[in-house]
Amino acid sequence: MNIIEAVIVLVLLVLLSNVLDHFLENIPVSLIQVVLGLLWSVIFHITIPLETDWFLLLFIAPLLFNDGRRFPKSELWTLRGPILANAVLLVFLTTIFGGWLFHLLIPGLPLAVGFALAAILSPTDPVAVTSIAEQVSLPPAIIHLVSGESLINDASGLIGFKYALAAAVTGTFSIWTATGDFLYTSLAGFLIGFAGMTLLQMLRETLRRSGINDPVFNTVLQLVSPFVVYIGAEMIHASGVIAVVTAGVLAHLNESRLVEDVPEQRLLVERTWDIIVYVLNGIVFIILGDELPSATKATIADPATGTLGAIGYVVLAWAILFLTRVIWIYLYAGVRRISQRERNAPPVTLKTAVISGLTGVRGAITLAGVLTIPTTIAGGAPFPERSLILFVAAGVIVVSLVVAAVTLPLLSRHGALLVTRGSQVDLLEEMVGTDDHNPTERTLLSLDEAKTYLAKTAVAAIEVQRRPENQRAAYDLMLDYQFIIRRFELRTKPSTEVAKMVEFEVEIRRVALRGELAQLNELREAGRTGGWIYRYYQQQINRRLLNADARQRHEPLPAWRTARQLIRHGIRRLTILLTGNDMAGFRAQQVLIETETAKAAIRQLSRFFKQDHHKKNVQQRQSVYHLIVHYRYRIERRKSSTATKIAQQEQYDLARQALRIKALAAERSAVSELLEAGRVNAVMAANLRQYVNYSENVLMLGEDMQTEANRPVD
Repeated sequence: MNIIEAVIVLVLLVLLSNVLDHFLENIPVSLIQVVLGLLWSVIFHITIPLETDWFLLLFIAPLLFNDGRRFPKSELWTLRGPILANAVLLVFLTTIFGGWLFHLLIPGLPLAVGFALAAILSPTDPVAVTSIAEQVSLPPAIIHLVSGESLINDASGLIGFKYALAAAVTGTFSIWTATGDFLYTSLAGFLIGFAGMTLLQMLRETLRRSGINDPVFNTVLQLVSPFVVYIGAEMIHASGVIAVVTAGVLAHLNESRLVEDVPEQRLLVERTWDIIVYVLNGIVFIILGDELPSATKATIADPATGTLGAIGYVVLAWAILFLTRVIWIYLYAGVRRISQRERNAPPVTLKTAVISGLTGVRGAITLAGVLTIPTTIAGGAPFPERSLILFVAAGVIVVSLVVAAVTLPLLSRHGALLVTRGSQVDLLEEMVGTDDHNPTERTLLSLDEAKTYLAKTAVAAIEVQRRPENQRAAYDLMLDYQFIIRRFELRTKPSTEVAKMVEFEVEIRRVALRGELAQLNELREAGRTGGWIYRYYQQQINRRLLNADARQRHEPLPAWRTARQLIRHGIRRLTILLTGNDMAGFRAQQVLIETETAKAAIRQLSRFFKQDHHKKNVQQRQSVYHLIVHYRYRIERRKSSTATKIAQQEQYDLARQALRIKALAAERSAVSELLEAGRVNAVMAANLRQYVNYSENVLMLGEDMQTEANRPVD
């Protein structure tokens, strides 16, 4: 069977597995896919030749990039210490301790091969972890912990697997050489991922400003990004795994900062990624089933192993991984609780640790890694115990899935289904199409003008709903709409009006910045802020005064400028840590300075607005209002920084969702008003309704992506 026919059959089997999943609801779809692959191999005697390089490129690169894109940054940043400990230290402990036990308990298994097996079994499936953790009523902190860990331990497990595999193939290992190589590949991989994604984002931004903003083009550009980054890293012998994870996280940070004036673009990107992950994840499990007959036959035929022995090794390996995870979570949580920062945290019981251990379901990354083990080592000899390793790895994946599927309904009050990465793709309802435009028809408003009216209506609706408890979300959402309004206005207004508008906004921006600078000097004279942090903010404001013209276009910052700011921010934080300064005191001064300077800027803008108010046109009054909203949002954001991070984020997300629903309802009403007033015709109204539908689907898509991290536990 040639490669084209094999790909078609694999995709058809993926589709068949999901059809069967609807009738076999209590069986994870991944197990169904393994069985289908097994039957395909047994009935048709077909095996797929695997090449390590293309297999890693085709499967690892897009799957890890997608994990990075779905990185829930707020909750995971709050728990960065425990997450990094689980994703790095636990993987290291599992690799060393588990590999040593595998070597002792499995006769004939070399130590390096044991390390490789333990390392590749360390990564957990992120979607399975989150779905299990939520449905068995784990505490929210544990949910965030295990979901965040699973997004990072893919890279650490694959790196450990790489070095252990290299030692097994070559027969040599030097701790110093491995350490130096590890540091080089990790740092170089990070830099390649950061630089590569930054360049791709700069390219996208340059093309967008040139008018090339086609949603399909941008979707394809993002789809090829992980492959470009991975190949670039591997060309200089860096870690392609770390590179694609870094690129995925950077892509997510950039997407969350941008406000798209074509929401269908994000919708198209997300749904395309869903399809890619859906297909790739299913193919990996089917290939596993296809590989099982040869691995099982060779393993059982070995008189030193036998059928019962092979099954016993699987159970033993799963038990070692499970116990290591339970003990680590229990002990580490105890250490965190008795530390200074975690004394008030609720204790983690042994039962919670056991349930957390059961969430350690292995998935596609483990499969993709173990299937790349070569058949021979240096010198041409067969790879030691390759069939046994493949059988044990596949068995551990199956056992972890089965144990979770059996125990989950028992632990959950309402019962639950096990969901693994790529096992389901939520299909959106069919969008309402539009009729072909009649070139002879003319409307009083252009499409961009009508969308501007919709956005202004949404802002008015949010302002009506604004309350003290939802002010941060209200100002944030209003700011997003103002960016959209600005883009449409720049496209619809004559160049002379645009020039006047920009000139006026530069003027009010300087008014606000001068107010900030004056307030900063007053804080310094009153002794309420330190010298070095005062100089830092003084330099920031002076630089903004010099660049007020560019800053007032409300365009997303170029990628190179964002990278420079991130580097400066990191250097400043590192300086605080190295000099022993108080981080809490630094943050308190940050809140004080940014809050007080924002209030001063609002006062200056209010005074400016009152001067010759009657001479200012509607656009100028709106520009002042937009800038005031920007500063009010900054105040509300800094207020929220002193609250409990996870709880505050959940409250913010709920408030923003409620306001967004009100805004969308206002936009729909605005479409009807424009149609009834004769400002748009039926075709234009259909286009506007489709635009609102796209925005609503993006809202629902955002809820799906954040629910895994923010949904309260039953």
